[in-house]
Amino acid sequence: MLVIIDQKISASAKEMLSSYGELMELQTEGITYPAISGHPDIFFCQAPGRLFVAPNLPQRYFDQLNEHRIDFITGKLPVGPEYPASARYNAVATENCLIHNFRITDPVITRALEGLEQVHVDQGYCRCNLLPLRDGHFITSDKGIYMVPGSRFQVPGSKIIELPNSKFKIQNSTFPEVLYVSPESILLEGFPHGFFGGCCGVWEDKVFVNGSLSLHPDGEKIREFLVSLGYEIVELNEGPLTDVGSIFFI
Repeated sequence: MLVIIDQKISASAKEMLSSYGELMELQTEGITYPAISGHPDIFFCQAPGRLFVAPNLPQRYFDQLNEHRIDFITGKLPVGPEYPASARYNAVATENCLIHNFRITDPVITRALEGLEQVHVDQGYCRCNLLPLRDGHFITSDKGIYMVPGSRFQVPGSKIIELPNSKFKIQNSTFPEVLYVSPESILLEGFPHGFFGGCCGVWEDKVFVNGSLSLHPDGEKIREFLVSLGYEIVELNEGPLTDVGSIFFI
C-alpha cells in the first residue's frame, strides 16, 4: 500500500504512517503556491475504487504509482499556480455522491463519476474542508458547505437534535450527518488557519489526525463523533492540528 503525504509532515507522523505502507512524500516546485505544493488533495482525487491524478504531477510520482501497480486515471487539466486552477482535483467522492464546486472540477472526474449524485458547493477546496466517513457521515470546517440549502448536507425543515450522552449536535434526517468544527486553530503555513479535512486520513476503521485533538477547541466533540461511528483515532503527533492536504491510503 502507498500512503501519500506532504513531504513537510513531521518526522513522528512519517514514522507512524510508514508502518502501514510505503510513503509517497509529495514535494513540487513551480506548479502551485508553496503552502499547498506538497498537498495530496491538490494533485489527487480519491474515489471508491478509482484514483484521479493531475497530469502535471512530477513524473517520479507516476513512476511510484506504476511500481506499485496502482491503477489511476490521468486528468485533463493541470494544477495551476493559484485558485481556482489549484483546486481542480480537490473534490470529495463517496459511494453515493461527488461533492465539489463543479465550475472548476476537472472534466475527467465528472465524466467518470457521472453515475453519482452530484452535490455542488461553492468551496473549491472541498476535500480540505470535508472529511468523508462511513455510513454517510462527514466532518466539515466550512460553514458554507454545512449550510448548503436543499443539499444532502442541510435538508430544509430537518431538526437539529442533541444525541444522548453527547456534547454536540448533528442533523437528524435520512441524509448524511455532518459535524461542523471550527478551522480557527488549525495551522497552515502562510495563512490565518487551515482546514480540518486537510489534517486527516481514513483507512479502514482508523482516522489519522495530524496533531492532537486535545489542542483544538472542538476536539472533544470530534473525538465523540468519531468514536460513536466506531473509529479508532490515531493522533500522529502531540502538536496543534496542522493542515497537510489530507493523507491518502492507496
